[in-house]
Amino acid sequence: MQIRPEKREDCIEISKLNDLAFGGTDEGKIIHGLRQNANPIISIIAEENSEILGHIIFSPVILSTNPSLPIMGLGPMAVKPENQHSGIGTKLVYRGLKACREINIKAVVVLGHPTYYPRFGFAPAIHFGISSEYDVPKDAFMIKELQDDILLGEKGIVKYHSTFESF
Repeated sequence: MQIRPEKREDCIEISKLNDLAFGGTDEGKIIHGLRQNANPIISIIAEENSEILGHIIFSPVILSTNPSLPIMGLGPMAVKPENQHSGIGTKLVYRGLKACREINIKAVVVLGHPTYYPRFGFAPAIHFGISSEYDVPKDAFMIKELQDDILLGEKGIVKYHSTFESF
């Protein structure tokens, strides 16, 4: 299996994968909107035999009290249903976090399953005094520091890219 940045020619298959994994078209539309409007983004696929099995995207978010702090939001992330629980998602998350470090991102947030993301070092953001702009369970909105103690003393509300507002 190869883990690599997406290419322009992957876009249609990435949308199809997200539609299949999430049972709708919202995530594919969000990803398309992020490609068009957000900068920077990190978009990575897992493929085998020229078939896209998984995809992850990271896009910029803003901490209300410190807008200049470089933070990314993880998601959506999708793996073909028949390939879930095979380690593809884990490989995508690790590769994406590495790519975030390479462009000097200081922290990453995720709205996700509270038993899945802690394995990567994510912790409930509320422990840092940080919350989501969306009304979500406190244990599902998590954050990971990519630079030690970068969130020390930070508080505020994370605001996602405006692309997410349409869905």
